[in-house]
Amino acid sequence: MIQSANDIVCDTVVQANICIVGGGPAGITLALELAKTGKSILLLESGGEMPSADTQALNAGEVADERLHSPPDRYRQRVLGGGTSIWGGRCVPFDPIDFNNRPWIDHSGWPISYDEVERHYAAANTWCEAGEYEYDARLATPGGMRPVLRGFAPLHFDTNGIERFSCPTNFGDRYRARLRSAPNVRVLLSATVTRLRAARDGSRIDSVDVRATQDNSFSVTADQFVLAMGGMETPRLLLTSDDVHAGGIGNANDLVGRFYMCHIAGTIGSLRVNGASDAVWHGYDLAADGTYCRRRIALRPTAQASMGLGNAVFRLHHPRIADPRHGTGPLSAIFLAQRFISYEYAKRLVSDVPPSYRTWLRHGMNAVIDSPSTARFLFHWLKARTLADRKFPSVIIRPRTNLFSLDFHAEQVPNPDSRIGLGSGVDRFGNRQIRVDWRYGRQDVETVAKSFDLLSQELADQSIGRLSLASDEIDIETVVRRDGAYGGHHIGTARMGSGARSGVVDRDCKVFGVNNLYVAGSSTFPTSSQANPTLTIVAMAVRLAKHLGRVVTQVPSIQEAVS
Repeated sequence: MIQSANDIVCDTVVQANICIVGGGPAGITLALELAKTGKSILLLESGGEMPSADTQALNAGEVADERLHSPPDRYRQRVLGGGTSIWGGRCVPFDPIDFNNRPWIDHSGWPISYDEVERHYAAANTWCEAGEYEYDARLATPGGMRPVLRGFAPLHFDTNGIERFSCPTNFGDRYRARLRSAPNVRVLLSATVTRLRAARDGSRIDSVDVRATQDNSFSVTADQFVLAMGGMETPRLLLTSDDVHAGGIGNANDLVGRFYMCHIAGTIGSLRVNGASDAVWHGYDLAADGTYCRRRIALRPTAQASMGLGNAVFRLHHPRIADPRHGTGPLSAIFLAQRFISYEYAKRLVSDVPPSYRTWLRHGMNAVIDSPSTARFLFHWLKARTLADRKFPSVIIRPRTNLFSLDFHAEQVPNPDSRIGLGSGVDRFGNRQIRVDWRYGRQDVETVAKSFDLLSQELADQSIGRLSLASDEIDIETVVRRDGAYGGHHIGTARMGSGARSGVVDRDCKVFGVNNLYVAGSSTFPTSSQANPTLTIVAMAVRLAKHLGRVVTQVPSIQEAVS
């Protein structure tokens, strides 16, 4: 059943066995996995089935340094489906090393093993509609995928790992019918949770306060509560709920909101590849099931350990779009159309080039002079992305010469001073907005710089090509700052730990000291890996659903105990 919270009579008490707060990929996966238990599942989503400016305004907040981090209402969507309503669909599992306690990275190590998560990746792949659970380029497509650089056999990098792409699947659209038809699942839209109400001794959550409108509020009681609200909203609600737990629920050791990580990412350098153009492949291969797959150049765990670096990957990329000297019509057409491109992509297109009349003019000339290529690109984009159910994942344009740039996507190491806190402003329900103070460190910069140098040396040693930096990239920190906190990857703000002194939640994602409160999503990840988080978010949701399934079948509910 799906209904609006506006239909709930004011001051009503709604009951359920399990209450899930947040209707993104974690919340929807949890609800449908837990439906198998036969228990009553209530899913509360602040947004509706379609985006709303009024609801989206609840995401507003402060940013300590706006040069490094986007406004808090960007990349986050209060709508059924959450972040999957705007994601690009990239699915990548974490690596075994990401779960290890690495002596060269402070605060690293998960209290669970890689194997405990890996066993749920196949199910996550299915939920995300990313095809078969196979991330080896030699096995992902019939006959194996084409090499990125023919003949390149690096010692310190692995070129056989791949990323697979979802449709991209909007969980709200894709699973709406299943949510509506499940007899024991109830979804309330436009239901904003404003407080967690703890028992007097603080050991459990008795109820949550919900606001539908300014004048309509009600409460929800449940045996188990799960916060699946994302890496920003989860700490906000925990910190706001401070009437019993001083300083906020789960915050006895001042860890809620700390260790806020995104990814260190951007475009860097120029790679001049030797030999014929067919020796290079920087596009996608199709798996037998139609899934788009792409190779990456990944820093091996042995290199990470020997050089004291975080995890990192590179992807071969076209020349920078914003620089008109590439002379390529399709790239200039994209630059000229930046106002019609989503915020997260447009930001990267123009972040390193100041606007000028001459820049726009040269891009216009490129688009006209190279108009046949521009027309072919636009036709392909219309057919393979705009109109296709499974969309072509990104812009792939072969440059006129073997000149490329590199995309990098690197782990941000845990930093307790990088944090989400409460700001001075309030939303329309009277709750304090968030304040984002994202910080990177020297080790984050060194991961990019040393990995780049290592790749440059290996390419040169094997006579594959020449990888160099532009004059404005010699200081790698300027490149890191150019894009700052990458996109919507909000990680670590309610981290998993082996005890309350090292984390907010335990190995089962239960908040320390609160018997019936769990957290789902990337806020629980102790480290960020090199990978986009969505696939692991869903895998962890499947894992949590199995744990909660055991809990609710073994422990009588409050309603059952009373009756």
